Amino acid sequence: MSPYKSDFLRVLHERGHVHQCTDMGALDARAAAGPITAYIGYDATADSLHVGNLATIMMLHRLQQTGHRPIVLMGGGTTKVGDPSGKDETRQLMTDEKIAANIASIKSIFGNFLKFGAGKTDGVMTNNADWLDGLGYIPFLREVGTHFTINRMLSFDSVKLRLEREQPLTFLEFNYMIMQGYDFVELHKRNSCILQMGGSDQWGNIVNGVELGRRMHNYELFGLTTPLITTASGAKMGKTASGAVWLKKERLSPYDYWQFWRNTEDADVGRFLKLFTDMPLDEIARLEKLKDAEINEAKKILAFEAVKLAHGEEAARTAADTAKATFEGGGAGEGLPTYEFPRGTTPLIIDVVVTLGLAASRGEAKRLIEQGGLRLNDAAVTSLTATIGAGDIGGDNLARLSAGKKRHALVKAI
Repeated sequence: MSPYKSDFLRVLHERGHVHQCTDMGALDARAAAGPITAYIGYDATADSLHVGNLATIMMLHRLQQTGHRPIVLMGGGTTKVGDPSGKDETRQLMTDEKIAANIASIKSIFGNFLKFGAGKTDGVMTNNADWLDGLGYIPFLREVGTHFTINRMLSFDSVKLRLEREQPLTFLEFNYMIMQGYDFVELHKRNSCILQMGGSDQWGNIVNGVELGRRMHNYELFGLTTPLITTASGAKMGKTASGAVWLKKERLSPYDYWQFWRNTEDADVGRFLKLFTDMPLDEIARLEKLKDAEINEAKKILAFEAVKLAHGEEAARTAADTAKATFEGGGAGEGLPTYEFPRGTTPLIIDVVVTLGLAASRGEAKRLIEQGGLRLNDAAVTSLTATIGAGDIGGDNLARLSAGKKRHALVKAI
């Protein structure tokens, strides 16, 4: 029998999303009594989010699935400061124009995971620049700054890490935790939001917001975090040799996203199916018991379901069909990432490999060639100055590049 009264916390617990909570019993009671509103904030440091953000996106997804209202808070204001949590160095400051462009790009990601609208449980997207940009410095310090002590702020991991490593922490960054705490108070005023969720690295910032609401207005607010997701081998989720696993198809094709999930370690299949798909738990229990070659079928299901959530069912079917044609049918696979070049030119293979994302840098591409891991039309590429010429292009105007056994791309003469 579940220890939770609310479907929301029961589902989060069953799927492995729960790490810490400020008051689990009270939050459970509020969620069981009727719809609550919760938020997660995302700074706009790039034009896409990545798989490292997916655990928190799925928390908002589960929140809405169980009858509650999610708020996606875009950090138009806080991005101007930079979150020091988990960072050894100060973030490079970005222009207002770049931040606005990144936010506009990121917004489309959430439409695949949440339903937005004016209904009681429809998602809301807002921007903390709406209130942070207009704050007067001295009035803000008098109203909010008096509730934060330097003693307490120095105890947070985000600050201690920098000090212990003798890395500079600017006064600008030092204010980030105050601004994030104020966001929570403002969202409660504007949207009756009572819960802030986030990754475990945000625990200190989240607790700040809960305490600030109590001190300023006697609000009853809650904080809930999800564990840091690592692979069975201890690697950080969402990082690969080729770089970040982006959630926008313009940054990473649905096929490459499918391939990322297909390459999941055997020991992670069950856990990732729970965290990152909507599959029923009993079916997941069956799949995670599969062994040896059979576990590969479970990985294909994981890949299909993950792509379906992020990019839609049609993209998932296309990616799966491409993989089948590539690996099982001996075909080229039309959905593979493709590099196009003018007929009559001879591009350097090492440059093509980097452009396609088969290697993260020229140095990595060089090592791939030297170690015999790069093939053009199934023939090993042995020279660092090798090019793609007319003789490499077939009657369909295509050639196939392969990095190792699992990463493939097409080259097309146009």
